[in-house]
Amino acid sequence: MKFKSVISALAAAVAILAISLPVSAQQVPGPEDTTDDSTIVYPASYFAEFLPVSVNDMLYRIPGINLAMGRGGGGPGGGGGNRGRRGLGSGEGEVLINGQRITGKNSGARDMLDRISAERVDHIEIIRGTTEDIEVRGGGQVINIVLLDELSTSNTTVEIRSDRSRDGTIDTGGQLSHAGQTGNLGYLLHFEASPRYNASRSEEFSYDPDYNLREIRYEDQVRDELEYQISGNMGYRFDGQVLHLNGLFETRGESPSPRNRSIHDLVNDDIRRQREDNLSKRYSWEIGGDYERDFAGSGTYRFLFIVNDREFQFTRNRLDVVDEDKIPNLFLHNLGRDRERIARTSYTFDVAGQQGLEVGMEGAQTIRDNGLRMGLDIPGERSPAYGNLVPVSVDNSESTVEEIRYEGFAVHNWQLNPRMSLESSLLMETSTIEQSGDVLNSRDFQFVKPKVDYRFDITSSLQLRARVEKDVQQLSFSDFSASTDRDDEDQNTLAGNPEIRQEQSWRYELNLEMRLPNNLGVVNSQLWYRDLQDVIERVDVSPSPDELRSARGNIGDGKRYGLNLDVSTRLPMLGMPNALLTTGIRLQDSEIIDPFLGQKRRQPGSERWSTNVGFRNDMVEQGLTYGMFYAHSSNGGSGRTEIDIIDIEERIEQPFLMAYVEKKAFENFTFRLESRNITESEYCRKRTRFLGATVDGIVEEIEHYCNGSGMELAFRVSATF
Repeated sequence: MKFKSVISALAAAVAILAISLPVSAQQVPGPEDTTDDSTIVYPASYFAEFLPVSVNDMLYRIPGINLAMGRGGGGPGGGGGNRGRRGLGSGEGEVLINGQRITGKNSGARDMLDRISAERVDHIEIIRGTTEDIEVRGGGQVINIVLLDELSTSNTTVEIRSDRSRDGTIDTGGQLSHAGQTGNLGYLLHFEASPRYNASRSEEFSYDPDYNLREIRYEDQVRDELEYQISGNMGYRFDGQVLHLNGLFETRGESPSPRNRSIHDLVNDDIRRQREDNLSKRYSWEIGGDYERDFAGSGTYRFLFIVNDREFQFTRNRLDVVDEDKIPNLFLHNLGRDRERIARTSYTFDVAGQQGLEVGMEGAQTIRDNGLRMGLDIPGERSPAYGNLVPVSVDNSESTVEEIRYEGFAVHNWQLNPRMSLESSLLMETSTIEQSGDVLNSRDFQFVKPKVDYRFDITSSLQLRARVEKDVQQLSFSDFSASTDRDDEDQNTLAGNPEIRQEQSWRYELNLEMRLPNNLGVVNSQLWYRDLQDVIERVDVSPSPDELRSARGNIGDGKRYGLNLDVSTRLPMLGMPNALLTTGIRLQDSEIIDPFLGQKRRQPGSERWSTNVGFRNDMVEQGLTYGMFYAHSSNGGSGRTEIDIIDIEERIEQPFLMAYVEKKAFENFTFRLESRNITESEYCRKRTRFLGATVDGIVEEIEHYCNGSGMELAFRVSATF
């Protein structure tokens, strides 16, 4: 039996046991009871026996925490996600600290959870209802970390880590955090040096249309990269007012990623060698803040802002290696810079009885600068700025895209009765997108986005959630102009599309969540459907029949639908009261009309099924924790196939497995050994190239490609003082 089948069968069997078997006499400790059945409260004492170091250590012990944090549902179809999201929005599956969202997109609350000491936590709330009292709401749940209200306290957390890659390289890094409270002032300072070394090897086998092997390519690539990050957060409370400020700076410096490639031509019995001296560089910074004032029961005013800046550069120099000579044949330099300025203001107040209303406005300016230079080994005048090659003009290679967006919103919360709540919202968005540089273009957009979220506590442990929402996916401005193609040796650049429009959808979701008795676990099922409009895939932008090109654009309407099943359960019935098993199964399908072939197919990225299994067990008396995580998805079918104007690519998924063991010792030290990618999973694809357009069906070449980094080991030592 395949390893995947064994894992899936085991997960299903244990999940059924968790639901059907009675709990043994040894009861599992549970959270505190509250008068609000929609809020689950876990006091700090609940986690005491596990000797947690950070907030994350506490969260990992809560059954169903992945669902509450929005990690369990749906991927691109089921749970939504925020790919390409600009602005702040209302939040989905958010984490709050003392009821407040940390105002940051790159420095959000989730990044802080490893940096806040467990000693500072009073209790943790999982808010399953809708209320105007919290700053973010959505179809999921909200986690609120409530810290102790102490006049003066501080702690320092130190972590040292060492990673071992497949080629035997040892890469080290670490982090240092200092958090404290002085009177009404709370603060957190953090420094991190994160190792990102990676060594991978790839193989590609090329066949002719009759599947005769013609060429083999071997490639070794190394990425030598170290990321530095400095961040800080500060909060101050005074006279019913709260002020938060946070900042972040991170850089990866100049990071070389050389490649050595050998090309075995079996037809001509020849071997060629190439080298790429590639270099990348990036930095980013962000400043954010929020101010809140409570007007003594008459309402709450909030103001939030974010300013950020991110720039990256990638230079690719490809050279033919002939004996001792290195002859350049390709130069590509890609520059991108993203800047964003956001301000959001709102006022929340009670309107009648159990009803609350929030009204507000958000404004944002987003700027994207794109630049692309290409040099080739062709006749002409060579330039040092192009790798001593001949500059080649690339259409739409230099551009600046700017969006000015305003969004007015109103959110109404209504507690219909002690067991039912209804949240309805209406957002009106207007924006102008202008592109300058090689292309001059300006367009205006207006969208109305309603949403209704209904929740019914059938019992104290069984909740029904239903949501209907109009969603508008924000555009990725990198699609507006030309960019490099790092995955195709025969296609150096990708075309841009200045006319691309936002993808829209009506989203329908129905959730049924059951919390098992005695804090045994959580079972959740979710049915979802997406009615899509202006789906974004690759479209034909060819200037002529002899010069075929494609770019990301709108292909028309489509639909996606599926079912998510999740179980998170403790295992006292197996004699392991502190063991936690999480399983998830995703079933989905989709339908669009392919723009190149004119026939129905699935959307790329909508594999028929995917599954994941997580397990952890705390051996409290020994201070030992061990666990694993397994994930796999289906292969075959058009859900893993991307059809382009001159080729078809099919991605092939392989199972992923990681495991870890953790030991607490010397009172405040934690030692962790982690093994990632035990199955040595690789990224694989099958690419079919055509003579002329794909629709003509004349196969030129078939390529089988796989790339992998092998198994990696990581060892960490952390301590809190």
